[in-house]
Order: sequence, then C-alpha cells, then structure tokens
Amino acid sequence: MIVCIPDLLTGKELDYLEKALSVADFADGRLTAGWHAKLVKQNQQLSKTPDTEALKDFVRKALKRNPLFQAVARPRAIHSLLISRYQEGMSYGRHVDNALMKSSGFLRSDLSFTIFLNSPDAYEGGELVIEGADSETPYKLAAGSAIVYPSTSLHRVDPVVSGERLVAVGWVQSLVRQAERREILFDLVTAQRSLFAKEGKTDEFDLLSKSIANLLRMWAE
Repeated sequence: MIVCIPDLLTGKELDYLEKALSVADFADGRLTAGWHAKLVKQNQQLSKTPDTEALKDFVRKALKRNPLFQAVARPRAIHSLLISRYQEGMSYGRHVDNALMKSSGFLRSDLSFTIFLNSPDAYEGGELVIEGADSETPYKLAAGSAIVYPSTSLHRVDPVVSGERLVAVGWVQSLVRQAERREILFDLVTAQRSLFAKEGKTDEFDLLSKSIANLLRMWAE
C-alpha cells in the first residue's frame, strides 16, 4: 500500500526548515548507504550535529501527530531519519532499502517515507519512482507532503536536471509487521471514522471498534 499524505508540515514549519537548511552543512550521502547502494547513490545529507538532531526531532513530531500517518504505519519506531539534498546532476539509482538498520540497536524497515521539503517548481527532474510488479510510478509532491510506501519496493530518484531537491527520508518498524494486515486495519479505521462522522456512536460503530481492537491484540508485536 502506497499512501500520499498532504500537508504533513505546515507552511510555517517549512519556512523554519528552509531557513535552517540554507545555512547547514551537508556531507556525501554515500556515508549512510549500504555497500551496494553506494554504487548508485549521488546526493548529500545533513551533517551530524546537535542542530541536526533537533531538526530531525522537529520532523518526527510532525509524523507522530498526523492521524493518517499513524493509521497507515502503526509505528513502533520511526528511525534512521535523514535530511537529503539533491543538486543538479544528482540522483539515487535503483535500489531496495536495507531490511535492518542500526539505530539504537537494529530495527526493521517495514515502511519507508519521503517528506518533500521544497516546491516541485524549485527543481526539474528528481522524481521518486517506485516500481510495481509490472509498472513504475513517479512521485513529485507538493512541499510539506509525504509519501509512505513498503520498504520491500525497488525504487529510485531520477536525476535532478536543474535546481535543488530537499527531502526528509526515514523508516518505520511497525507494530503490525505484515503489510496485508496493516491494510486491513487501515480500511477498517477508515470505515469506522466515516461511519462516526455520518451517524455518531452507533451499535455498528461499536462493533467495528471492537474488531479493530481485537485484531490489534492478535497482530501487534
């Protein structure tokens, strides 16, 4: 399941990040890539400083407060967050994300996310392309929007032809490991909220709530 989340970050938050990143130091992105991803990774990442950690926490808070992200991801941990910059000619070739990432101990990557930090008009090219079984789909979202997708997917970032692409990327170890189970829960929660909006707390709403809670008891790790 691939889900786009509009307005994850507010305009005020984007302005704050843009100002902070305009004076920040960036390092070679290959420093955080796996041995085979290093061959195709050509970008820059925010250097590790106390200010960097504060910026990452700023982004994490936005993810934690967003109900759509929470319903899609069911996060146990949001980890390994990076802020990346792509300038003219930079790209990230076809790859799959590491299954385990060392962030305060090894954590699984069940879901990947990209948060777009600047306008798509600020750069040409630079699409995130996610491959399916028989097709591929490019994504270039509005500033402040995010996309959440399975970490099992092959994907790439096409070359930036001009301008500068700024994104925050990271991974989720979910409370519900299996993707099909997360999708079932997401569909049920969507139906639950729609029913409540139309009719309030009915008997049917209570039965849906009971089923969601009991499935979580069965499936959560």
